[in-house]
Amino acid sequence: MQIKKLLAPMFAPLVLSAAFGLMACGDDSSAAPANPVVDPSTDPSLIPTDPSTNPSVNPTDSSTNPTVTPTDPTPTPVVVDPTAPWTPTVALASTANTAYPATVYQAWKPFHFVTFEEESVYYADIAQDYADIFFPEFLPAGRVIWSSQTTGYYAKQCQDKNSTVPGMKARGCTVSEGTGYGMLLTYFNGDEDAFIRLWNYSRAYRAYNSTSTVPVYLTPWITFSFHYNEIDNSSATDADLDIATSLVLMYYKTQNQAYLADALNIIGAIWDHEVNKTTLLLYSGDTDVWNGGNGKEVVYNPSYFSPVALRLFAMVDLNHNWAGVLDAMYAYMAKIQTAGTGVFPDWSNDAGVAAIPNNGSADNTYWTFNKESVRIPWRIAWDYYWFQDPRALAILNTLNAFIVAKSAGDPSSTALATNYSWDPAKKDITTATVPSHWLSAWCATGLGTNPTWLESCTALVNAKVPSNSGSSYFTDILLGMYSALLNGAFVRPF
Repeated sequence: MQIKKLLAPMFAPLVLSAAFGLMACGDDSSAAPANPVVDPSTDPSLIPTDPSTNPSVNPTDSSTNPTVTPTDPTPTPVVVDPTAPWTPTVALASTANTAYPATVYQAWKPFHFVTFEEESVYYADIAQDYADIFFPEFLPAGRVIWSSQTTGYYAKQCQDKNSTVPGMKARGCTVSEGTGYGMLLTYFNGDEDAFIRLWNYSRAYRAYNSTSTVPVYLTPWITFSFHYNEIDNSSATDADLDIATSLVLMYYKTQNQAYLADALNIIGAIWDHEVNKTTLLLYSGDTDVWNGGNGKEVVYNPSYFSPVALRLFAMVDLNHNWAGVLDAMYAYMAKIQTAGTGVFPDWSNDAGVAAIPNNGSADNTYWTFNKESVRIPWRIAWDYYWFQDPRALAILNTLNAFIVAKSAGDPSSTALATNYSWDPAKKDITTATVPSHWLSAWCATGLGTNPTWLESCTALVNAKVPSNSGSSYFTDILLGMYSALLNGAFVRPF
């Protein structure tokens, strides 16, 4: 096993090198496999626990914290009073239900989240290799399971054909996006045990890919179970932003320096590898596919823009110009909206024009407000809810005016099912139903600008529940995120 450990990091980047990370985004349409039924009431690993009982990592006891050293000199971050209550100034809908996000989370977690202990049983045939990555300092651990990959590009890499648990055969992979979303969801739901498990999942793979001279602080975008059989070591910027954001939030909530130290490592790596130093726009990852090093056009993913992340980075990392990145990205988003129909394309170039990404993931959809852009209203509404940036409100206004016109002001309209074109010369893509994450996304556009719309659609969102199918990873995790925002669970810790 030790030979495997030494060889795997050298060979892993070569696996699927042509793909360079098709990225962990979008809706999966694979058939749902049978899934093991795990009852959270009888499985202690699925119940939020007191981290003080955790023998491996206890954030309340500094003696058990992992040693994490920031890569740059660390000026004193912005100091806040964690005991000072935050009062939101942007009104949510009167139909908001503060209990609903927890209901969604409790339904989501047993199906989409799996612990190291559980998977050691599910994947008994490879569990002996888990220790090659997950040393004691990276336990307890857990992961968010990606959608079934029974067919398509990742079917071979994401199935364990020797598993004795049929329901888990096609659900072996985890994507870094899911780790980032999961850390945010566990943070906002107060599930510190699951938060620590996901953090350890990221830390273990980052440490495994590091050498004695080259530390790695960006999480590989796709991994298999808790095993060293990594599918692609390249990064996905949205995941790195979300993982670092959750750590900064946890730092401000707990004042624990271990969270801040690791956040600063990731933040420094994001600056080094995922920021265009000329334009200050965010690349989509750390490889030549995204930064133009392959001689091709640089293509950006507007849904990777997380203004809250950049604000938090500016608070804790005084070595880099995160305020400049925030301003550049907001200007870029305005350019995109102004140049087109008002919606965002999934992918766009330096000029703010819809463009085909170089990884071949969206050749037939790139010009539409689609499986990537569905996240934009959440990220922008989050910024407006916490910081009332007028640029965020302008984006929400434009999107809301667009969908109100298409739906005659009715959020229950099937008009919300259409993936609208950014380019007036290209066709929309119409689907039959309105998935819960699309309803939620269009709902969030009314925050701060259209209370009537917000009232009606929040009530509709709150009637949704996670689908919990083999193909519902993306839909369900975004429902959890949007429902938490729309119903007041996004509480600022300062």
